[in-house]
Amino acid sequence: MSQLTFYKMHGLGNDFMVFDAINQVVTLSEQQIRSWSNRYTGVGFDQLLLVEKPTQVGVDFRYRIFNADGSEVAQCGNGARCFARFVRDRALSDKDTLTVETASGIIVLYLEQGGVRVNMGVPRFVPAQIPLTLTQASVYEQLIDGEILRFGSVSMGNPHALIWVDDIATADVERWGKAVQARRDLFPEGVNVGFAQLVSRNQIRLRVYERGAGETQACGTGACAAMAICRQLEQVDERLTVSLPGGDLVIEWSGKNDDVLWMTGPAVTVFEGKINA
Repeated sequence: MSQLTFYKMHGLGNDFMVFDAINQVVTLSEQQIRSWSNRYTGVGFDQLLLVEKPTQVGVDFRYRIFNADGSEVAQCGNGARCFARFVRDRALSDKDTLTVETASGIIVLYLEQGGVRVNMGVPRFVPAQIPLTLTQASVYEQLIDGEILRFGSVSMGNPHALIWVDDIATADVERWGKAVQARRDLFPEGVNVGFAQLVSRNQIRLRVYERGAGETQACGTGACAAMAICRQLEQVDERLTVSLPGGDLVIEWSGKNDDVLWMTGPAVTVFEGKINA
């Protein structure tokens, strides 16, 4: 049995177990990931992140993400910020701008004083790209769990649905999060379900029920998805503060179909440890 060095990090309370897979060999099973994600008997985390050597020319690193249930996913916004802080703090790079490959494409990370700014790419509303098995609409209506539910949907490198609520504090996040995720006939790859309360044209409050993790303290791609959907409907302005249970993210998007969306927020290292693998 070997030992692996890992780091515990978080972005607004969305927490991660992070491995340098460049300077040590990291081979993980779904069972190991599920065991380590347990908050009572393991390390405890929402996602596990791997920092790997790039497989493409002109790219600094490869970024891989695994949910707490062991499934690999294509993108994680809060994880991307932690990724950037990790490679700087571990002296894997001295660059202020990092080009990183993910399963959903190339992203660019900018280390700035007080936080990390991430080019999250262009929001994708075409159902086949989410994927969603419905005809494209600005707002979808479906009978779910006995009620007609109105939601928006977009891909930010992973699939998202957004439900509007009057009061985020009393929203039944677990019930509707599970109900929407159960509809694999609509979302064949599963879906992250956001619940948004519109506060003003410059602020929304958001809770997110993530696939493979449940409700988390923050979800970077969920915040980006909420901005994209609300901006497309002209409910918010180009710069938006998204207030999550763990804290605030600043999201910027012009609303133009071919413009990239930007996310800015913190990333914090909690501790370093070793674990048997």
